[in-house]
Amino acid sequence: MANEPNANLFNRLEEILPSLSKGHKKIAEYIMTTYDKAAFMTASRLGAIVGVSESTVVRFATELGFEGYPELQRALKEYTSNKLTAVQRIDVMNDQMSGEDVYEKVLNMDMDKIRKTLEEGDREEFHRTVDTLCRAKNIYVIGARSAAVLARFLSFYFNMMFESVKLVHTTSTSEMFEQILNIGVDDIMIGISFPRYSKHTVKAFKYASSRGAKVIAITDCKASPLAAYADNILLARSDMVSFADSLVAPMSVINALIVAVGMRKSDYVVKNYERLEKIYDEYEVYENSDDQDYDFKQDDIKNI
Repeated sequence: MANEPNANLFNRLEEILPSLSKGHKKIAEYIMTTYDKAAFMTASRLGAIVGVSESTVVRFATELGFEGYPELQRALKEYTSNKLTAVQRIDVMNDQMSGEDVYEKVLNMDMDKIRKTLEEGDREEFHRTVDTLCRAKNIYVIGARSAAVLARFLSFYFNMMFESVKLVHTTSTSEMFEQILNIGVDDIMIGISFPRYSKHTVKAFKYASSRGAKVIAITDCKASPLAAYADNILLARSDMVSFADSLVAPMSVINALIVAVGMRKSDYVVKNYERLEKIYDEYEVYENSDDQDYDFKQDDIKNI
């Protein structure tokens, strides 16, 4: 059951609802009608809401075929991830964060996402991705909406490592296809997308795959629409209970990718940065503290 598409979870609930015990029926009905909130509740919280014990919630999860409640919760999160509107996310956020130290809560949640990403990450898939990248002729990087920040960061550093890196802009569908028109079998497309998934990125993946290019997805789960067209998939947790996307874990995965590729292409990278440092000095790209006189006297500071 747990390995089937998550949409089947709700079909299963509808099928077995009449035969469930009173307590389990309460849990099932709550999940079916309020899945957007249930997905982010602990077993004890869910039990308190519907009026059953935490152990009843855990037994309900195992009855559905999951190893435990965390697996059921993960299935619910994957199901809801691309369905929640910004308004629904705000509602869930207010419910979950009420009475909490938001600063501490959010930082702890982000640390938890990095920890879970590290625990669940496929090392072999990561190294295969690095191998694929190092053989690329041209690299196209695409990320829409909030993922555009990650795409720009990745392309910035890859420009120091490869001769041809193109950051694909997604202002419009026509503009996007004009930029990737000539992608081919010797090329790679890296796409970054998290719920709610961008249709632009999915369309670009489908086109790149049809052209024979290697496609690398950086996303949250194998049920992501990017996965259907990807040759390599790097997973990172991003399930923040907020209207704002949590990009901490995806950024860490991207950092790891940059470092791994940089080490593999170290000679090329060193030469590029040696040239750049000369350019920085010649064209005064960065502020140089040696050019400034910061030895102010106390009287000078008072007169500023």
